[in-house]
Amino acid sequence: MSVAVDPVGRLPEEWRETMRELGEKPFRAEQVFRWIHERGVLDPEQMTDLSKPLRERLKADGFAPPAKIAEVHAAADGTRKLVLELAHGARVECVIIPMTDLADADASAAPEDDEEDRDDSAPEKTRITLCVSTQYGCAMGCVFCASGQAGLQRGLSASEIVAQVLISKAQLTPQEALKNLVFMGMGEPFHHYDETARAIRLLTHPAARGMSPRRITVSTVGLVPGIARLGADFGGKVGLAVSLHAPNDEIRDRIMPMNRKFPIVELMRALREYPLPQRRRITIEYTLMAGVNDGERRRASSCSFCADCA
Repeated sequence: MSVAVDPVGRLPEEWRETMRELGEKPFRAEQVFRWIHERGVLDPEQMTDLSKPLRERLKADGFAPPAKIAEVHAAADGTRKLVLELAHGARVECVIIPMTDLADADASAAPEDDEEDRDDSAPEKTRITLCVSTQYGCAMGCVFCASGQAGLQRGLSASEIVAQVLISKAQLTPQEALKNLVFMGMGEPFHHYDETARAIRLLTHPAARGMSPRRITVSTVGLVPGIARLGADFGGKVGLAVSLHAPNDEIRDRIMPMNRKFPIVELMRALREYPLPQRRRITIEYTLMAGVNDGERRRASSCSFCADCA
């Protein structure tokens, strides 16, 4: 077939092209897309409203789960880390996180987001935030990050990113509901922008009753071009988080090499230009490292990113 995109990573219009080449009716494209992205079915044999010949053709086309669970590590608070095995032995992690405090779990969401999601007639479910990876390893080289120190092995395809969500949803109990998705796992999403953006389009597509983009947050070490592209492509509806971790360029250059290319002043300019809807906010992430970016002297010094000091 001429469609080169992996089956799980195909958009509806690409599935229509696939069905045209197979001599099938166009509506079959929407059926397959919903099976994958609404029902989480990654095996054509389970798509029961498709003809057997079509299911066999899909399987022959290489339609198979892009990932499988290799390990599950559970914590007492209900957090589960899934280690997923991808093609050629690559392993990435995604984490299922019960939200004990909604404000902490989704700092980018506006208050009215929760009002729209609330159904007073339904029993309360545990809200889940899912953290997914976009790369196997990372090229950013941040000194405090295990992935960064290991280096980049390869980027993940959109299908491999989406598969983390579909597989994780299948692990939820009936008392749990996926409410927020954060791209904060292994890798830098904007270093792999095209596949990250395709994954977001798949996950939010209305044809499969996808997630609201307001419920998705992408974290970056500060790749300014990626921030601008995300804002332009999704109109600011996708949440943004920035791994800052330092109050000035001198410290940030040492612990986050990407700062040498995009210093704090450029990063802050990109954040101010990000087209945030009203009552939304950008999340600033800051990990305290003893003797590096903590202490009274650093806290009291003028911050190059602070509106009051800059």
